[in-house]
Amino acid sequence: MRAIVTTLLFASIAVPAAGQQAGTPDRWSAFEFFIGAWTSEETATFGDGSGERTYELVLQDRYLLGRNRSVFPPQDGLPDGDDHEDWTVVSYDNDRGTYVLRQFNSEGFVNTFVLDETSTPPGRMVFVLEASENARSTRATLTVTRTDARSFEEVFDLTLPGATNSITIRGRWTRAAP
Repeated sequence: MRAIVTTLLFASIAVPAAGQQAGTPDRWSAFEFFIGAWTSEETATFGDGSGERTYELVLQDRYLLGRNRSVFPPQDGLPDGDDHEDWTVVSYDNDRGTYVLRQFNSEGFVNTFVLDETSTPPGRMVFVLEASENARSTRATLTVTRTDARSFEEVFDLTLPGATNSITIRGRWTRAAP
């Protein structure tokens, strides 16, 4: 009898999970283009660089995880250069009915963006900064635009607390060769 109750308990837990997972691919249809490996040429207010990035669905396809590394060698606007890493986690907030993008940066900042309602996924997505851990009062937008079947452009506009000028980083990302 105990074995039957245990089996029924696990079956009742597994059925809703399977039902929830069945709807997961539709949730990520606007993002499936990004899954895989990418390389970029980047230009910024302070100079030029390059980047490498991967995207994958994780934790039973509930989150999109991006791992990024951008390198800006020493140059006039950036004498020491910059080696930047970040992890991006995109989730769907059922309560708000929108996507939330959390960016964990090697500099210690955690930025939380929300998909702007005027976005037109998958062609163009604008994420607006909602909160920044360790840099309160920061303003930022992250705009991602598909340019063709193998590339997209990303524009990150950032204004730090107390600054009057913004920093713009523009990346032209191309799918990496397999």
